[in-house]
Amino acid sequence: MFPSTSTMAIVDTLLVTANVAFFYAILIWLLLHTLRQSKLQRAVFLQQGPKFFSIITLLFNFILTLLTIAFAVHEYRTNKIVRYSSVTFALTWVMASLVSFYSMKKTTRDNKRFPFVLVLWWVWASIIEAISVSIGLMKNNLEYLDFWNFLSEDDNIVGVVSLPMLLLLLCLNLCAREEQHSTDMEQLLVHPGEEDNDDDDEDGENFTNAGIWSQLTFRWLNPIFRKGRVQKLELSHIPDVPHSETAENASSLLEESLRKQKLEGGSLTKAITNSVWKSLALNAVFAGVNTIASYMGPLLITYFVNFLVDDNSNSSIQCGLILAFIFFLSKTLESLSQRQWYFGAQRIGIRVRAALMTLIYSKSLMIKCAGPTHGKIINLVNVDVERIGDFCWYIHGVWLLPVQVILALVILYINLGFLPSISALAVTILVMVCNTPLANMQEKLHSKIMETKDTRIKMTSEIMKNIRILKLHSWESTFLQKLLQLRDTEKSWLQKYLYTCSAVATLFWTSPTLVSVVTFGICILVNTELTAATVLSALATFRILQEPIYNLPELISMIAQTKVSLDRIQELINEEDQNQFMNKHTSKDSSIVIEIKPSEYAWETSDGTNKKPTIQITENLKIKKGQKVAVCGSVGSGKSSLLCCMLGEIPLVSGTLIKVYGTRSYVPQSPWIQSGTIRENILFGKEMNKDFYESVLDGCALHQDINMWGDGDLNLVEERGINLSGGQKQRIQLARAVYNDSDIYFLDDPFSAVDAHTGTHLFKKCLMQLLSEKTVVYATHQLEFLEAADLILVMKDGKIVESGRYKELIACPNCEFVRQMAAHEETINQINPWHEENSISCRPLQKNQIEVAEENLQESISNWKRNKEEEAETGRVKWSVYSTFVTSAYRGSLVPVILLCQILFQVMQMGSNYWISWAAEQTGRVTKGMLMGTFVLLSGGSSIFILGRTVLMAVVAVETAQRLFHGMITSVFRAPVSFFDTTPSSRILSRSSTDQSTIDTDIPYRLAGLVFALIQLLSIIMLMSQVAWQVILVFLVVFAISIWYQAYYITTARELARMVGIRKAPILHHFSESIAGAATIRCFNQEQIFMTKIKDLVDEYSRVAFHNYATMEWLSVRINFLFNLVFYFVLIILVTLPRSAIDPSLAGLVATYGLNLNVLQAWVIWNLCNVENKMISVERILQFSSIPSEAPLIIQDCRPEPEWPMEGKIELQNIHIQYDPAGPMVLKGVTCTFPGQKKIGVVGRTGSGKSTLVQALFRVVEPLEGKILIDGVHISKIGLQDLRSKLGIIPQDPTLFLGTVRTNLDPLEQHADKELWEVLKKCHLAEIVRQDPRLLDAPVAENGENWSVGQRQLVCLARLLLKKRRILVLDEATASIDTATDNLIQKTIREETSECTVITVAHRIPTVIDNDLVLVLDEGTIAEYDEPDQLLQNNTSSFSKLVSEFLRRSSPK
Repeated sequence: MFPSTSTMAIVDTLLVTANVAFFYAILIWLLLHTLRQSKLQRAVFLQQGPKFFSIITLLFNFILTLLTIAFAVHEYRTNKIVRYSSVTFALTWVMASLVSFYSMKKTTRDNKRFPFVLVLWWVWASIIEAISVSIGLMKNNLEYLDFWNFLSEDDNIVGVVSLPMLLLLLCLNLCAREEQHSTDMEQLLVHPGEEDNDDDDEDGENFTNAGIWSQLTFRWLNPIFRKGRVQKLELSHIPDVPHSETAENASSLLEESLRKQKLEGGSLTKAITNSVWKSLALNAVFAGVNTIASYMGPLLITYFVNFLVDDNSNSSIQCGLILAFIFFLSKTLESLSQRQWYFGAQRIGIRVRAALMTLIYSKSLMIKCAGPTHGKIINLVNVDVERIGDFCWYIHGVWLLPVQVILALVILYINLGFLPSISALAVTILVMVCNTPLANMQEKLHSKIMETKDTRIKMTSEIMKNIRILKLHSWESTFLQKLLQLRDTEKSWLQKYLYTCSAVATLFWTSPTLVSVVTFGICILVNTELTAATVLSALATFRILQEPIYNLPELISMIAQTKVSLDRIQELINEEDQNQFMNKHTSKDSSIVIEIKPSEYAWETSDGTNKKPTIQITENLKIKKGQKVAVCGSVGSGKSSLLCCMLGEIPLVSGTLIKVYGTRSYVPQSPWIQSGTIRENILFGKEMNKDFYESVLDGCALHQDINMWGDGDLNLVEERGINLSGGQKQRIQLARAVYNDSDIYFLDDPFSAVDAHTGTHLFKKCLMQLLSEKTVVYATHQLEFLEAADLILVMKDGKIVESGRYKELIACPNCEFVRQMAAHEETINQINPWHEENSISCRPLQKNQIEVAEENLQESISNWKRNKEEEAETGRVKWSVYSTFVTSAYRGSLVPVILLCQILFQVMQMGSNYWISWAAEQTGRVTKGMLMGTFVLLSGGSSIFILGRTVLMAVVAVETAQRLFHGMITSVFRAPVSFFDTTPSSRILSRSSTDQSTIDTDIPYRLAGLVFALIQLLSIIMLMSQVAWQVILVFLVVFAISIWYQAYYITTARELARMVGIRKAPILHHFSESIAGAATIRCFNQEQIFMTKIKDLVDEYSRVAFHNYATMEWLSVRINFLFNLVFYFVLIILVTLPRSAIDPSLAGLVATYGLNLNVLQAWVIWNLCNVENKMISVERILQFSSIPSEAPLIIQDCRPEPEWPMEGKIELQNIHIQYDPAGPMVLKGVTCTFPGQKKIGVVGRTGSGKSTLVQALFRVVEPLEGKILIDGVHISKIGLQDLRSKLGIIPQDPTLFLGTVRTNLDPLEQHADKELWEVLKKCHLAEIVRQDPRLLDAPVAENGENWSVGQRQLVCLARLLLKKRRILVLDEATASIDTATDNLIQKTIREETSECTVITVAHRIPTVIDNDLVLVLDEGTIAEYDEPDQLLQNNTSSFSKLVSEFLRRSSPK
């Protein structure tokens, strides 16, 4: 009636397991609290009540410990056997006594009562003793119980003494807890803030001050998880990155290493390795321990299967339990070391990324001449640096691979002998050799992908910067097609690359099959005995050998990709450091500040040709302190280049370098404004001096603008200053230069973008007063500002043709200077008839300045879009994102086929393994031929299915990536201009590069990998359930805990992953902004401030990435341990089950597959989380795939006549425009008619609505009320393409695209070369173009940087004349052109547009004085609209005041 021996053995085993579990739990608690105690150093002692309970508790614990030890010793002396349950019971009581003593003496804030784990142990011990006493009583028959006889049995004595003490212990603890609870409540009421402080202290634990146990288990992340559970994580919640991973530390180590390497002629690779070698060495130790622990399984599996096959099991059950325990220990060690290895690798990756980003930034600031393009640098940071950081994860594979192969050979040699193990090695090497050509092909293809991606990103970057121009010209469809063609080229390389990856993957999956077929074949040939134990051990070894074979192609691929990336960065580092041309001479006492000697300078382009005019200096010049030096000359004569030579921006070809003594400030011709506030832009890193600051604002005419902005000088500037007018940008950068308080000022055409009054103000107040004692070199087309100069340099064809004072030069009748002044006089004479009557009576009024207002939606909407952060989704990645992704390619029809291939592969692989182990279990069960034939057949079938799966995966991946890209880029191109005004281009670029790369090569395989791993995991569970159905129950419990952990983890991890994406954009933005203003940054010596900013941004990115990686390891540690326990439980079941109840081959197969259980489960959970994190890339791309679009390009039912507009009459009827429902009205009921074939000038001060009027005409912004008719056609009812393609515009900022002269003039390729040459001649560009032997195919650099600003404006004019439109809009079309050229251009415009309606938005009086009508706007309403002569007759009119100011400024003094 009492349990059998086998049942007792099972019970004994379970008791041992429970005791060991409690022992470890109490030990872990003790270690954990000892480590915490060393940090907290705060003891809170119990009050009198709990202290008494503590002493009693400690006393009882010691008595019970002594009892159990005495019983174990007595049992051994009496029976001569050691019962594991007694020993483990005694050891756990010893540990419990230690903890109770520790808890009483060292009561910390968390230990005001005895720990919960100890109470659980008392409960468990009470239950065991109660059961023991109950069984003893039943044995002695309760009816005739002899109490003394009952007590004579040893275990009954222990039970009877222990049980009352244990029950008393539990009661005492309960009382202590109640009393302590009331004490806690009192403490909380009396000192309410103290509890919160404790929480803060606990939250203060981070990686830097975490103990060993905390680092092993990643407990230091718990505060972040708690925070993420209750609220959305923000950057402020994330602790700082450890010092070793900061950009400052990482970059200084790398730079030091690079310096040493340069002395030794070494490479970037060696420099990186030297800078992180200590971390790599520690990481290698973890990798080595992990590898050795992982090979313990295949080594022990032989002994375990032999144990299962052995019938004499009763005597060896202890041996089986020991084997199971060793399995468990080795798996636990493997898991812990793997987590530390992986996390350590990620930390090294973060450090390398931080160092490389900082290095690339510092290099891109230094390199000046023909440096890498913006797109290439974005790709270097976005793709190459990321890849090198990722390689740190793979780096130990280089030496681990041979170690793994050797360990596998040793195990095979032990089990199968010499020949089979050598044959296994030969096949392994053969497979690896087959991978080599594939890896080489991968490297080449990957280089091609990177090249095409560079080109695409470069073009995307250029298009996004100039999207407004493309939309105004209705060219976006053409440029979209060009971009899609580049993507198609990229796709073709991607397709080849993924098919190569398919071949590599097929080889990987079939390699264990191939190795096992050959090895077992050799065993049969040489008559090596195959047993179930040796076969299963060999199969486990092949499976583990699969990892190095699998890792080899991936490793080779990663090495190839990383080498490409390293070479690209090495190329940047090797770019000739142009700092030798920097003229940072210290101040000297003499009065000479600039020394110019005969020399030659040239802009060098990447192809080695000198496209820009070479500056040739043929005479000595000396500029003295305090002199004002003017540089004048026609368009493209080399004015800007001369200034750049003085700044040291152009390489010296021959002669002596220009020497500049003293500090310098520079105002470039194309304004460079930073994102940030107006004040930050002006201070530019210097301390605030309020008085001087105010005088600078006054000198640069910024007070009115600052008063107009809601936040004053704290008004935020958007990317590239798009919410500022051209004049505002010019004046802000002038203020920046003046505030810098330098010795010498270089001003490149500072008056071109401002109106007459403001220009005069800047010249008088700024140049002649604020900078009266400074040396100023200024290039200008405004010849009226030359007379005040101490020295004038006249430029022509890159040479200084004349130099001297104004009076000297004007006296020479045949000089270049006189020719230019004659053109200026001609301009004045156009207006002079009105001069006499108006110049005296009119006083300038500040409010009537009509500086160009490139409103661009900004001034009206600055309030709502100010500092707009990137929008990020919150919560889980929606299922719709997954479904969209999965069904993008062929509506998901191939997905079931891929899944079926994987299931059939899994079934056939398991079947082949079971077959050979079952057949080898008993000699002669099947013939050798049948054994191998069936095994080969099943293995071959599995290989065919895996081939189908990999090929189909490549097909689906390419198609999915292509469709998502197409959807996003089409949506972006159709977005309204307001979207681009509020969205920095870096956000679009990060989606086009990083996110698209992730979708191209990463996500499809991660998602598929998750599903495939799930299929493998489920198949193993089904296999295990065949042996013991109880396993399913355990798996259900473990899965439930795992899912809870995963749910707890994902809320924090998801937000961290999103933050990683968002924190990358500011780095790219800062890169982009700094490269654009590199010359200014260098001139102001602000490199250090910008370096500090990039380091801060990189650290913000690193801290998020660091904690993002750590959270994944936190989860893996916990899930790994759970599944290791499951494996241990399965092994114990296999050990304790009767031999007759199990099939040894199946049981052995279960153990073999169980070895991979924790790896597989970790892969499932890791992929589950990683897929969601990676799917954020899909989510981000889909975000931009559903942007609300503009009106349709073409409305078929409302298409105008092909010849429309015939007359060009424009009617504005009660136009009201408002950019934002909460914002002010910008145009307020504007009603007027522009007659056909007339010239209309539009003037008005900043914010008056000039640019809004133009935007309304092009439907960049739609009217809230009213309508616009062109030749009677309501423009809001026709398609945008039909409208915009019939209008012509020259925007204020001249825009050229990367390509050739031909593609810039005629992007749509609609005109013959003859027509192109005609317009070039009309715009006085033909001679310039003919200087290059390639003529119309001469290259145009990114943003047209190899052309001067004036030349760019002429190209834009040529483009407009080529289109031959009836309605033209000129928005300050000739602002950067010298007077002589301007006069010729104006003449050309008049001749060529005689039959057109021309609307000119201008502030240069000659541009509008000869117009038929002038429209003056004021605060969104029409102030004046009449013929110019009519307006000039009225002395009080705004227009007449403006003309008077211009004449006053321009007249000779």
